[in-house]
Amino acid sequence: MNPTMTSEEEKNAAPVRRTAPVFPTQENPAPATGGVPALAVKNLSVYFGKNQVLKNISLNVQSCAVTAIIGPSGCGKSTFLRALNRMHELVPEARMTGDIRLFGDDIYERHIEPVIVRRRVGMVFQKSNPFPTMSIAENVTVGLRLNGVRDKKNLAERTEQSLRMGALWDEVKDRLHAPAISLSGGQQQRLCIARALAVQPEVLLMDEPASALDPLATSKIEDLILELKKDYTIVIVTHNMQQAARISDFTAFFYLGELVEFDTTRKIFTNPAKKQTEDYVTGRFG
Repeated sequence: MNPTMTSEEEKNAAPVRRTAPVFPTQENPAPATGGVPALAVKNLSVYFGKNQVLKNISLNVQSCAVTAIIGPSGCGKSTFLRALNRMHELVPEARMTGDIRLFGDDIYERHIEPVIVRRRVGMVFQKSNPFPTMSIAENVTVGLRLNGVRDKKNLAERTEQSLRMGALWDEVKDRLHAPAISLSGGQQQRLCIARALAVQPEVLLMDEPASALDPLATSKIEDLILELKKDYTIVIVTHNMQQAARISDFTAFFYLGELVEFDTTRKIFTNPAKKQTEDYVTGRFG
């Protein structure tokens, strides 16, 4: 806590973006980009009961870039994503080993509450999930209000700011008090992105955010992701190879719970080091 700030000022303050140490490994070193990694994952394994879903995953997620996680169904992509903000702890019998650092901070440190981690690492799910009993504006600010923000002017400003970042403001500015479920599917997904951005996270996780959308809505989500990466670190799970190639800077290929290959997206799709990766991205299996 900053001793020069009141508790209310701290709640409303923008997050401090910090640099982080790098945790390269011999198996999967961070791609040489000159960027600073936002997340450093080292020897991550995740278990559900006796079933090991992820096996010793090590990679660095670069700051202010899009990292795509690809691989066939059941390979551990979504489990990896949820481990990055401790969402798997909501599943009975789930446990993990290894180390995940968010700008240098161990997110699994005993004294750190999961809700604090999820405030810094937001998440957008495959199926849009606006709160049906709340208005558009209430959906955007629900996280802020739960964190104790009550100032109406501040809430109104953050609503507009977040909806603008979610590329939705111009479409809804005249009906902010309408039910969120009155929006189209693509608009609801952008509303969920705006809701995640309202609490000013440092990293945004997306689990197939466009899989249920039509091509036009998908294009808007992809354009939004490319715009957001100027200020946010984004990790996206996708089954769509063309989408991964279009919007990501780095790509990690998972198979049967293991990280097969991780490199720049251009290299993964044009000159992968592993034949298994080449077979997957060219559609020979998966």
